[in-house]
Amino acid sequence: MMIQTIYAVVAFLVASRLLLQLPASIVGLIDFLYIGFPAGIVGILLLLFRASTGALFVLHGYPKITNLRTWAKALKMPVFLCFLSALSMFAGGFCLIAGFLTPLASLAIFGSMAFALFLEMSHGSPFVAPDPFQIPAGQYEGPNGKGDPPSYEKAFMYCVMLIAIAILGPGLYSIDALLFSH
Repeated sequence: MMIQTIYAVVAFLVASRLLLQLPASIVGLIDFLYIGFPAGIVGILLLLFRASTGALFVLHGYPKITNLRTWAKALKMPVFLCFLSALSMFAGGFCLIAGFLTPLASLAIFGSMAFALFLEMSHGSPFVAPDPFQIPAGQYEGPNGKGDPPSYEKAFMYCVMLIAIAILGPGLYSIDALLFSH
């Protein structure tokens, strides 16, 4: 429902020419990054890939924003840095879903995921954690029982996905295509 509302508001703004003028540097950057906006099956696949990745980041960002201090304390990081990371995931996720300023949204979230990747690697976490059923009893249990031990595979895969979105572009079925296609 929320996504439909966002699309309706943006469509209204575009149709009524009330959309804020973006700075020329942003328009130039997006024109430089995207030679074209693929349509057809490629455009549909880019929409699916971009929107599903964006939805994952909205779902990851929301609990971090609503529990910011708890998350910052668990990471032993300043609240402000955690806020920037959570905001990039939450707001950037919505931008990816809509295909709005896609390269900038991808870059913002990529920064957060690259830092998460660095943190997990610096703590000595393995690339792929053992599945919970492979963990001997009592070795990794939280208050709710066995969970996934730390690893950096998710952060790594998110980085790969964001690089792919940034390079491939949002596709024709995006707000970027409405604003920047020639």
